[in-house]
Amino acid sequence: METGAAGERIVGGALAIAGLLFAWYAAEHYTLGTLRRMGPGMFPMGLGLVLAGLGVAIMVAAPERNLLRPDFSPGIALKVISAIIAFGLIVSAFGLVPAIMATVVIASLAEPPFRPLSVLLLGIFLCVLSWLIFKLGLGLPIYMMNWPF
Repeated sequence: METGAAGERIVGGALAIAGLLFAWYAAEHYTLGTLRRMGPGMFPMGLGLVLAGLGVAIMVAAPERNLLRPDFSPGIALKVISAIIAFGLIVSAFGLVPAIMATVVIASLAEPPFRPLSVLLLGIFLCVLSWLIFKLGLGLPIYMMNWPF
């Protein structure tokens, strides 16, 4: 089934309006500061403006695309949501590495066929990337492995 350009324009417009409202709220309720000393409202306002820009981009590109609407399956949505819930339950008890691996495995079940090598490589890549960003780069006190046994 094909989606119409009108529907994409509506969605793009909704995103643009939501982004502008978000940016306006951040600018009105938080101090923005300067580019050298950013205040607490600078990031949410920038994020709202980016969302508004993406909404406009969707609206502009809508008539040029002829997309097929993906089939919706409740089973796929349930597997992805289960992966997110599993991450939340595992990360505090076992650490970031087991939580990432469990999330990757559960989410990969949403799209058959199951490819063990691809899943393993993706899990390892995400674990290394998380270690580099959160542990080394930001210095967050998060356990990479926390075996409670």
